[in-house]
Amino acid sequence: MNDKKFWFAFGGILIAFIIYWLLGHAFFIEERIVMLFAILIASATIIYFVNKAKRGEKISLRPIPGLKAFEEAVGRSTEMGKPVLYVPGIVDMDQVETVAGVIILGHVARMTAQYETPLNVPVARSIVMKAARESVREAYIMEGRPDMFHEDMVHYLTDDQFAYAAGVNGIMMREKPAAVFYQGKFYAESLILAETGNSIGAIQIAGTASPAQIPFFVTACDYTLIGEEFFAASAYLSEDPKLIGGVKGMDILKVMIVGIIFLAIVLRLFNDLGWINFDILKFLTIQ
Repeated sequence: MNDKKFWFAFGGILIAFIIYWLLGHAFFIEERIVMLFAILIASATIIYFVNKAKRGEKISLRPIPGLKAFEEAVGRSTEMGKPVLYVPGIVDMDQVETVAGVIILGHVARMTAQYETPLNVPVARSIVMKAARESVREAYIMEGRPDMFHEDMVHYLTDDQFAYAAGVNGIMMREKPAAVFYQGKFYAESLILAETGNSIGAIQIAGTASPAQIPFFVTACDYTLIGEEFFAASAYLSEDPKLIGGVKGMDILKVMIVGIIFLAIVLRLFNDLGWINFDILKFLTIQ
């Protein structure tokens, strides 16, 4: 394997272990040593999968049902001759959920360009408007339909939370879109938006990592990308090796953590029964 970064990280773990073994009491805080090795192992794992994705090797990600519904929703709008409404949340670009929402917007815009379906993207922040507008423009150019793009597709409403919700609801009631996407960070306006979309009979696909708003979207929408599914979807659709490799690396780390938890349970049980003399919980304690 000619993965220099991976072997560099792996070598760092080995060197750190040797130094700790030889000079641990003098140079290391023993209560923090588990955190040191956890950081090194996590870094090596993520670097490995990011470089694997950069080399073009296939990285399998679990299918997300909500992603498959994207084309169905846009196709439904095309068949009915109605527009697609895309709401990228109500916060600025300093939030990772907004960034993920803008990435997914590019994918939706490519489908609307391909099917020649009208797209409407009302935003609540000026910087989001600029980023979303460039994402949509690029999507239409990639599909060979720059003539269909116009800047009014992405337009600013207001920064005020409930004024923005009222403005989006007004668009829904006037234009009656057949498909509505909520992809980003939402607060108390989530149920107001989703209920209005449900009342006009639109197919709705939501995606957010806001725990308090997920129940409302699950109740009122047809499909919901829950928590990390939302970020995984944006990574998958962006086809960015860094994002895809990062998602895969985090998944592997979760499997490793679950394995360590089960191992800790078994070793603690054996310790309590007196079969071994090794307290795993004391060893893994990080103060």
